[in-house]
Amino acid sequence: GKLGRYPPWPGKIVNPPKDLKKPRGKKCFFVKFFGTEDHAWIKVEQLKPYHPHKEEMIKINKGKRFQQAVDAVEEFLRKTKVKDQASSHNSNEEKNRRNSSEERGKQSTGEEKRKASLSEGKLKKGTGEGKKRVSSVSSERGSKSPLKRAQDQSPRKRGRPPKDEKDLTIPESSTVKRVMTGTVAGFKWPPSVSEPVKDSDPHFHHFLLSQTEKPAVCYQAITKKLKVCEEETGSTSIQAADSTAVNGSITPTDKKIGFLGLGLMGSGIVSNLLKMGHTVTVWNRTAEKCDLFIQEGARLGRTPAEVVSTCDITFACVSDPKAAKDLVLGPSGVLQGIRPGKCYVDMSTVDADTVTELAQVIVSRGGRFLEAPVSGNQQLSNDGMLVILAAGDRGLYEDCSSCFQAMGKTSFFLGEVGNAAKMMLIVNMVQGSFMATIAEGLTLAQVTGQSQQTLLDILNQGQLASIFLDQKCQNILQGNFKPDFYLKYIQKDLRLAIALGDSVNHPTPMAAAANEVYKRAKALDQSDNDMSAVYRAYIH
Repeated sequence: GKLGRYPPWPGKIVNPPKDLKKPRGKKCFFVKFFGTEDHAWIKVEQLKPYHPHKEEMIKINKGKRFQQAVDAVEEFLRKTKVKDQASSHNSNEEKNRRNSSEERGKQSTGEEKRKASLSEGKLKKGTGEGKKRVSSVSSERGSKSPLKRAQDQSPRKRGRPPKDEKDLTIPESSTVKRVMTGTVAGFKWPPSVSEPVKDSDPHFHHFLLSQTEKPAVCYQAITKKLKVCEEETGSTSIQAADSTAVNGSITPTDKKIGFLGLGLMGSGIVSNLLKMGHTVTVWNRTAEKCDLFIQEGARLGRTPAEVVSTCDITFACVSDPKAAKDLVLGPSGVLQGIRPGKCYVDMSTVDADTVTELAQVIVSRGGRFLEAPVSGNQQLSNDGMLVILAAGDRGLYEDCSSCFQAMGKTSFFLGEVGNAAKMMLIVNMVQGSFMATIAEGLTLAQVTGQSQQTLLDILNQGQLASIFLDQKCQNILQGNFKPDFYLKYIQKDLRLAIALGDSVNHPTPMAAAANEVYKRAKALDQSDNDMSAVYRAYIH
């Protein structure tokens, strides 16, 4: 389903910097991407030869940045071909002798050295979008180092010792032999759907965050495609987890899943849980919202207590702290269905005090509790591309693995209950403040006689370029404020983030200013519109 979501990208294998450790696990190569000059470790199964797939990839991706990358490949190949021709007549005899003796031994390594295109976050380098799949090394170190891959795999290299990239053989369309023994120019490619994928959903990352006394942070990631180790302020290791899927599909848990709350976020989540084969029982305060999901195969729960009592793991996604408390503590609420072993996962964005209180009452009844607020919007929810921030019961977090893979692209485990609530509020504080700033800039452009469209074009060419910026500006320019993230909820998150700052005497003046603008927008009846409707608070 999600495979091939992003286009492939051309690059070549180069020598990594000496101080960069090679990831453990499956064989991978250090790749330099054309056009962007970024580097990354890429596993062999993600590599495809350049020439056989060139035309196909150009058809897939019409972007200017991609075309520039292809042009860079062609220029690199042209220069190398000229140099190869100039020197090849001196070494043909020796080359033929070695090729005949080494060809069989290199057959498999040639396959491993094929280059290809990365279908993940590296493709969105320009916008910073995409999923964190690889550890990118932006320095130019190693970009001109001799390619030692072939030397590692065969007793001898071709006729001359390489001094830098100019001496490395680039594959032409003639034969695989040349691919085996030198730099490979090609596309980084998503795994073929026909290939068995031994990990879970290929686009899902699962981070287990352990906070130590040191500033260092340790991530263990369940990611599908590769293992990466990176050195930053502390030690960060990303390691692949056990497999749960074949051919990129998710193996759903056999546990019975309950879901309470079918709003903008909950609806997309439930739809994806059902699509991936989970058994789901749903409940919503207004029951008619359940009808569509019943048609898709969900079961109907009459009360929250009934859902919890009949399911193994019950998720909830409601609007605010009051709704979250009422759902648990109210009549026929969650708490009445809790008994030892029952699991409750609250995905609502609330404050740390609220979620801590809910955790305590659930656990006091013998239940297991996990907070798991999500970063995203209706579109990302529908696409199964949410970012999940979890904290609480670590075992329950792992039991939710297939569910999180169905609904999200990345999951973080942040430790004890309350941590996810705090982190989520900070994330939404930044997002809400940025949205208000976008609206402020667009309205200032308008009143000073500047083109709003031109402002957007300029921003999209700069370092602020992002899907969020573009979509929200488009909403404003088109006057389309259909909710993707309710304005009233981003204001609620700003309010809670400011209160979080108050609790530790930390200033939040930017959030406070943005909050005032959203409050004005609410007074102008924009609560049930998208957050981009904060624009209307600036119109005189």
